[in-house]
Amino acid sequence: MAQTSRILVFIDTPAGPLHKAHRELLTLAASLGEPVAAVTGPSDGTLLTELGSHGVTAVYRPAAELEDSLVAPKAAFLANAAGEAAPAAVLLENTTEGKEIAARLGIRLSSGVITDAVAVDPDLTVTKNVLAGAYTVTAKVTVGTPVITVKPNSIEAAAGSADGMPAVVEVDPGDPGPAARITGRAARPATGRPDLEEARVIVAGGRGTDGDFGPIEELADALGGAVGASRAATDAGWIEHSAQIGQTGKTVSPQLYISAGISGAIQQKAGMQTAQVIVAVNKDADSPVFEIADFGVVGDLFKVLPQAAAEIRKRKG
Repeated sequence: MAQTSRILVFIDTPAGPLHKAHRELLTLAASLGEPVAAVTGPSDGTLLTELGSHGVTAVYRPAAELEDSLVAPKAAFLANAAGEAAPAAVLLENTTEGKEIAARLGIRLSSGVITDAVAVDPDLTVTKNVLAGAYTVTAKVTVGTPVITVKPNSIEAAAGSADGMPAVVEVDPGDPGPAARITGRAARPATGRPDLEEARVIVAGGRGTDGDFGPIEELADALGGAVGASRAATDAGWIEHSAQIGQTGKTVSPQLYISAGISGAIQQKAGMQTAQVIVAVNKDADSPVFEIADFGVVGDLFKVLPQAAAEIRKRKG
């Protein structure tokens, strides 16, 4: 693939600076070719400068504001942006919404879609993990423009160092067709913790917490990490469903994953087995989680986690 090929990165942010996942995608795009971006939100001077620092040469934005809606209008706009940019590939976040947009985009472009990527080679061969992380496979789109969603923390985001200002191109937002709309919004209370899917450190609790996530949150805060949970914990109402990790929840790839009071059934493994380091804390020495853990502690999480948090704070101080 020629180094001058354009790689289109989808930046779905209503306002403010780039998210960590966006910077990772832009870093990957720059390693594959010439990064360009499709931006759904306002592309003010600050955002354009930041995009330019990551080597973005062109920014595509909708000519009319996208109305309160879910994925359909975003996919329609992105398809038109891809038509304008004629990229060698399109990169998106590996979120639930990002994967649905990718699927709709693939239909609109008559192109192949690959999700859950952890690496992309210059020839656009994709590496991904399948079957709950038990196997690593390579795949390549053979029809149309490759549409690829990339897991967070798979790429080390480079600091912006370029000095250019990208050109801004207005694009027809397109016809989304029948689509759901957002009828109301409610802000979630700020926790000060990183987003679960972008966090480098995650502390997750399960049935063994018996509804008390205090030790989980304490250790997560000491490590500057996010709080996750098993399906058993979210189904019990102990924590919101947005914290669920697993086959029916979110898939995460942190550098450090601490599992506390979670048995480690296959459903949970599917969401976290690609973590670089897994530490398990469980009273049951025969718990399946120890089979995939790099380090294991057989003990009561209510004793182990507070001690670990205290020692971390002590060393930080």
